[in-house]
Amino acid sequence: MTETETYELGQGTGPLRGVKVVEIAGIGPGPHACMILADLGADVIRVERPGGQVLAGGAQNLLNRGRPSVAMNLKDPEAVATVLELVRGADVLVEGMRPGVTERLGLGPEDCAAVNERLVYGRMTGWGQDGPLAQAAGHDMNYIAITGALYGLGQDKSRPHFPTNLLGDFGGGSTYLVIGILAALLEARLSGKGQVVDAAIVDGTAHLNAMTAAFVGAGTFSEERATNLLDGGSPFYDIYETSDGRHMSVGALEPQFFDAFVTLLGVKDVVPGQFELERYDEMRALFADTFRTRTQAEWVEVFEGTDACVAGILPLSEAAKHPHLQAREVFVTKDDLLQPMPAPRFSRTAPTLTTPPSPEAGADTRAALAAWGIGDVDGLVARGVAVQA
Repeated sequence: MTETETYELGQGTGPLRGVKVVEIAGIGPGPHACMILADLGADVIRVERPGGQVLAGGAQNLLNRGRPSVAMNLKDPEAVATVLELVRGADVLVEGMRPGVTERLGLGPEDCAAVNERLVYGRMTGWGQDGPLAQAAGHDMNYIAITGALYGLGQDKSRPHFPTNLLGDFGGGSTYLVIGILAALLEARLSGKGQVVDAAIVDGTAHLNAMTAAFVGAGTFSEERATNLLDGGSPFYDIYETSDGRHMSVGALEPQFFDAFVTLLGVKDVVPGQFELERYDEMRALFADTFRTRTQAEWVEVFEGTDACVAGILPLSEAAKHPHLQAREVFVTKDDLLQPMPAPRFSRTAPTLTTPPSPEAGADTRAALAAWGIGDVDGLVARGVAVQA
């Protein structure tokens, strides 16, 4: 028997152990949110379309770790009824379809509340459940584009640069969905009633950018890129190339950290004053020329562990080997995959990794449905309602 053929609930060890989540599979932020919930101990069952969907599956897709995959044809009323049976015993449902799709399937918030009034119904979209763009397609960079976040990104004055899909999908998206779900779960335990969590990437990204909004409101922020304290406008908060073509990050903002930085860099006697704005070009050139005299490894040896706020910039393939991350076991190799451990950490209910990503949609259909108490699973499979891959 394989591990998935003997699937059992309650494998998680984190603080959400005992919480049950039904995931209507999507891509990007929805799966990431459910990975977080599973990492923290929740029992999550991932309901996918037979055959899966592009960018959503595979044995290496870490966003799907920690939970079984069940394949069902949600255009079949019996499949919808089966999902509602899962919902009956669940605490949370997560879906990432366009607004109105789950309602048309018969799995909308009202349908689910009719069988479980305590259910927290988490909805993950880019534009939100309403508004002029609610029904339009979009991706991460589109959502962060209209919120004012993308405009200021990067140190290139001529154009913005986007940070892959970290900021929208996972920063403004899945992170806020999880926050909303956890808040609604707490409230449901007091009121006895669930509610809908409308997590929109545009909302979360705007909220993430509150500090910039404060600076703009105070009149202390220029919307020209690379002209402010934290966007590369200051030479002591920037990136510098080393002699081997690699880079160092410098974040020496406070005066005492700036002093430590220029001392260790060896330029304390010639560097302009930290806030001599008219000499910033001179300061930047001094830092750049000096960093180019040694390799990244040599500069890391000089700076690491000091209060200079300087760190070497590592690719992900090297990050797991960093001594600090090794000491904290930030990355581990499990199931032949190098992967980040659950975060954050807890003193009493430490979460641990459980099952690997399912290799294909429906790999765990029989075992997972049975574990969740669904009867006649073999009949569902025989009738094509559910698919065992």
